[in-house]
Amino acid sequence: MDKADLGLIGLAVMGQNLVLNMNDHGFKVAVFNRTTSVVDEFMDGNARGTNVVGTHSIEELVDSLASPRRVMLLVKAGKPVDAFIEKLIPLLDKGDIIIDGGNSNYNDTMRRTAWVESEGLLYIGTGVSGGEEGARTGPSIMPGGSPAAWEHVKSIFQAVSAKVEDGSPCCEWVGENGAGHFVKMIHNGIEYGDMQLICEAYQLMKDGLGLDHDRMHSIFAEWNEGELDSYLIEITRDILGYKDVDGEPMVEKILDTAGQKGTGKWTAISSLEMGIPLTLIGEAVFSRFLSAIKDERVAASKVLSGPADRRYSGDPQAFVNDLQQALLAAKIVSYAQGYMLMRAAAKEYDWNLNNGGIALMWRGGCIIRSVFLGRIKAAFDANPELENLLLDPYFADKVQSAQAAWRRVVAAAVAMGVPVPALSSALAFFDGYRHDRLPANLLQAQRDYFGAHTYERVDRPRGEFSHTDWTGHGGDITARTYLA
Repeated sequence: MDKADLGLIGLAVMGQNLVLNMNDHGFKVAVFNRTTSVVDEFMDGNARGTNVVGTHSIEELVDSLASPRRVMLLVKAGKPVDAFIEKLIPLLDKGDIIIDGGNSNYNDTMRRTAWVESEGLLYIGTGVSGGEEGARTGPSIMPGGSPAAWEHVKSIFQAVSAKVEDGSPCCEWVGENGAGHFVKMIHNGIEYGDMQLICEAYQLMKDGLGLDHDRMHSIFAEWNEGELDSYLIEITRDILGYKDVDGEPMVEKILDTAGQKGTGKWTAISSLEMGIPLTLIGEAVFSRFLSAIKDERVAASKVLSGPADRRYSGDPQAFVNDLQQALLAAKIVSYAQGYMLMRAAAKEYDWNLNNGGIALMWRGGCIIRSVFLGRIKAAFDANPELENLLLDPYFADKVQSAQAAWRRVVAAAVAMGVPVPALSSALAFFDGYRHDRLPANLLQAQRDYFGAHTYERVDRPRGEFSHTDWTGHGGDITARTYLA
């Protein structure tokens, strides 16, 4: 019997669909699941009549593979990944490849790459985005890890990935060790931001303008034909048009408490560790936390009150037009911040990230896929050393053009008492980023006053530190560290 091209461990929905996708593209896949009855159910069900090979032990899976053996894990992130790696290492030969396709933390992937390579094997940590539908029909795939492994999986990954209009695959090598999972983490963080921005637009239309769901459905349908054309706008259109069996909007019957898998939180934590102001994504994560304290919010609503009239008093259509521009501008800021963090990580870990290529990988298959990403690729193609998306002529012009509408939306939201943490934090970032002087001079004086932390002077070279005895009895002893 011919050996299989790849072995896959973990037959949940994503695993099964990815296997069937690989089978459709002519690859022979051997499968294993810890609960072996799932293997039998899969082989008797969706995999019936395919070239998929069912196995009932890891040993049987490994023996069924062609060399170099490629074993892909699609199991729960964390300890299960380490447990399977421990079981696989003794069964594999030098040059064989272990692939983690789950939502692993990039720090774990860096550690695992070093561990697996020390055993003479190769390792790939790859982000896979697109949900169960993407896995079946073409996901976005973001591999990183051992560079020598790429040539052995490239044909498989690029064949099963989503394709953009010119046929380019939404899959390319990202970088060493944890780079693939880091880029997937950034993708998910931007996803958090996009979803929060859309939710704020929905609440402004519903509570601020008093629009019904049919009207909101038509607005999102219109937006999806223009610059905001994206998967998330598209599914929001569909959700707002969906009725329950009683004819009422289904979305209003869903409890307003949001869940999360943690990747957005990891993005925010990483930004704090690297000192990058990912304000919009941070607010998106905090908004989910706030939604989760439902009982406390219900109790607070009986005690605390906002403006007496939460309805917008101006022209509703003009406000909707402004909201479209505000959403576009804030979305630009969200991506700009995400790319700022990737730039910082590339310096920190010595990764050679292809920023334009990453935008291309996100063009299809993944949750944040949109027309917008083509503009990001064009920006980095024109200037590979682009420091910030907001400095690209196209994006700078878009934000400048949307600025007045953006400010009107945030001001109106504040006046109505409708929370818009993502829209407003994005605007605050934009205003901070465009100022050549911020009030941090006062902040640094305060730090020097109470802690002798020193400061730099505008009339002296950077790197030269000064201290003032503000009270006259503080002395001239200063702190040993200064972090700007």
